Amino acid sequence: MRKAITLITMLLVAAGIGLSISCTGKPEAVESPKGYNLSKPIKYNMHINLTEISGIAFRNGKSDSLYAEEDEDGKIYYFKLGDKNTSESRFAKSGDYEDIAICNNYVIILRSDGTLFTFPFNQVRNKQIGSVKKLKDILPAGEYEGMYADEKTNRIYVLCKQCSDDKKRTSSGYIFQLQTDGTVKPAGGFSIDVKAVEQLGGKKKGAFRPSALAKNLNTNEWYILSSVNKALIVTDVGWKVKNVYPLNPTLFKQPEGIAFDNQNSLYISNEGDLVSPGNVLKFNYIK
Repeated sequence: MRKAITLITMLLVAAGIGLSISCTGKPEAVESPKGYNLSKPIKYNMHINLTEISGIAFRNGKSDSLYAEEDEDGKIYYFKLGDKNTSESRFAKSGDYEDIAICNNYVIILRSDGTLFTFPFNQVRNKQIGSVKKLKDILPAGEYEGMYADEKTNRIYVLCKQCSDDKKRTSSGYIFQLQTDGTVKPAGGFSIDVKAVEQLGGKKKGAFRPSALAKNLNTNEWYILSSVNKALIVTDVGWKVKNVYPLNPTLFKQPEGIAFDNQNSLYISNEGDLVSPGNVLKFNYIK
């Protein structure tokens, strides 16, 4: 019913809008990370099934296929940006799914309670995915939205949005080593200094709630989204906060996913609502 209402509303207010469009507004210029202009994206509106698009990922950085999930149905979607239709495969029942990563031969899905679902990449194009492993109780109790997989090291990084263990003004992260059978083993941890985020971003206490993360392989910097206060946080390879960039709420309605392709272009996905479709914003790399 929700998707039907969304479709009707979108048709009434946005009839004739193409699936792939360049941003035609003229938002005020904002400070951006080196190599990008956060004021000038290429905007791709999503199919109604991805109104609540959350995580996005590429395999080996190849932008010919984008893989995504949304936070209600246990499905993985795959498509080429700009195409009108998407393909989908079911991997689990409905649930609050927040991020997706691809690590060599496996797809990893993060549920908000910290449960991971892994399955072979070669099953993605099956209507019903089999051989799904459900990895429970591998993370402390809390709410999780951000995950990244390093295909060179087979390591998975998960960043907590809000955890009971985070009592010392830090946001905790956890590292896992992906095994050949799709299971994972703990491989350390990391943390983000929330106080540094607040100081650089000029925000009050409680403003940092990470919703996605990705590694910029061109600079070895970590890019972290905080949807609640519309900010992009950049850290060095050792997780030291370098800068905080405000995101224009006109462009970034609800930033929930982030990825880079092998041309160093930056992609950020935004959830939609009853009026606006979900979208993916692409920022070409500027040398």
